[in-house]
Amino acid sequence: MRFRPCIDIHNGKVKQIVGGSLFDNEAKGENSCADENFISSYDADYFAALYKSYNLVGGHIILLNKYGTDEYREDLKQAELALRCFPNGFQIGGGITPYNALYFIKMGASHIIVTSYVFKDGKVNIENLKSLVNAVGKDRIVLDLSCRKLKGKYYIVTDRWQKFTETEVTPTAFFELYKYCDEFLVHAVDVEGKSSGIDIELLNILAYSAELLSFKHNISRNIITYAGGISSLADIALIEKVGKGRIDFTIGSALDLFGGMVKFEDVLK
Repeated sequence: MRFRPCIDIHNGKVKQIVGGSLFDNEAKGENSCADENFISSYDADYFAALYKSYNLVGGHIILLNKYGTDEYREDLKQAELALRCFPNGFQIGGGITPYNALYFIKMGASHIIVTSYVFKDGKVNIENLKSLVNAVGKDRIVLDLSCRKLKGKYYIVTDRWQKFTETEVTPTAFFELYKYCDEFLVHAVDVEGKSSGIDIELLNILAYSAELLSFKHNISRNIITYAGGISSLADIALIEKVGKGRIDFTIGSALDLFGGMVKFEDVLK
């Protein structure tokens, strides 16, 4: 099990937000609103340098604003700072399409992270997936299967976690989608940014999926990363126990780097 660090960027600032609170408020002339847990006074390269000093590769940068807006362009400036500081240290997501995917790889990202472009109109768009594979290759793609619970099941959500798709998070979904990607990032959106504890039910699904993927495809490395709700070292230990070491994790709002109570040094240990 590995710690995958994060840099979330919103309105040109490194932030931690409550995941399910992110929305556009065009009626008020606001591009993107969210309940904010933390706004850093440091630029993204500060965190990139810290992660680089510990060789914490495989973390992710998420651009939270809508693609094409002035705010998104401000997010990009911060992302560029981080990627120049730690080339190939990060995966990056937010507004990714086949037309700009290679741009992010050339900028220094190891992988591109995609949700909305792939899950269009509530369904998996295989042609869009194939277009991404043609653009950068399967080994450069991470699918973000961020999900929310609806009527007892977990469904992938898109458009900054606001729109439900018809795609349920199941082992079968992982099997089918692994044909087109290298890794998965799964945000438990209902607990994301709340530091209220992890989603055990979802974690069990991920653990079972990881075990079956490992057996079927003879995968020796971890290819699923869990994010959402981690509030303590006990939560991290629980991820290791339930996931049998096969699930990596990322921690945001609860980390002291972002105003939380969990010490970065303790997580490294």
